[in-house]
Amino acid sequence: RRARSSASSGNGSSDTGHVTLVTPMPTPGRVSARMRDVKIDDLFSVSGKIVLVTGGSRGIGEMIAAGFLANGAKVYISSRKADACEATAHRLMDTYGGECIALPADLSGAAGATALAEELRAREDRLDVLVNNAGQAWGAPFEEFPEKGWDRVLNVNVKGPFFVIQQMMPLLEAAATADDPARVINIGSIDGLRPPRLQTYSYSPSKAAMHAMTRQLGAELAPRNIIVNAIAPGPFPTWMLSTGIGGGGDVDNTDWDSLARMNPRGRVGTPEDIAGLAIFLASRAGAYTVGEIITCDGGTVIS
Repeated sequence: RRARSSASSGNGSSDTGHVTLVTPMPTPGRVSARMRDVKIDDLFSVSGKIVLVTGGSRGIGEMIAAGFLANGAKVYISSRKADACEATAHRLMDTYGGECIALPADLSGAAGATALAEELRAREDRLDVLVNNAGQAWGAPFEEFPEKGWDRVLNVNVKGPFFVIQQMMPLLEAAATADDPARVINIGSIDGLRPPRLQTYSYSPSKAAMHAMTRQLGAELAPRNIIVNAIAPGPFPTWMLSTGIGGGGDVDNTDWDSLARMNPRGRVGTPEDIAGLAIFLASRAGAYTVGEIITCDGGTVIS
């Protein structure tokens, strides 16, 4: 890349001081030489990265944490319930090996985000990947939907993630380089992209806000070598969705086939689907993807 100045050419025109950056297009030979060294194991590697997954004790958060742990990352998981958080961390280590550490926290506001950041700073000097997955939903008929159903959901789904990012900035910046930026992956929802089928009136606006925040912070933080993107999951077999469709939170015995029949792919999501997308965003392969809201829904939105 070279700078070309529009200084006076001697024809009487004045120097505007404008600078144009010219990036030469790579020749076929240069592309071939560079791609000869690109290997899948390097392109999608997350080995050695330090990862924090909020809401990591179950559901999509646990799936993402498992994916990182299975591929050589050191993983911290956080959730409000300490016993569940510890149990999941031990279960994941028993299954995948590696190191998974529980850091329980209530991330509904600035105080919990600050406390979590202090706990992590006491253990690490950097944070490569932050996954904002902690979430809350509230369902009730329209005429009965309470104010606390708005307050709790917006606190956990919007305000909390903002302050987690804010308080983790010193650790994210410590990890960030031009060649290997730090990553923030916000977990939104397809319900933030289209009207939901359930009476969860505060959930969809909260996820739409998460998507908007992703775009804004994506633009603001990219020059600081911190990349922000969001994943908008569709139906996955989770406790939260089970409660919404009548399964009472019993994930194993919920009728997921009824949801699968409405999905263009004919199934609900799997851990490989969501973990694979998160790993892409956290790896070298995702280093030029910024401010995107990527659906992971089997085609639900487009159908």
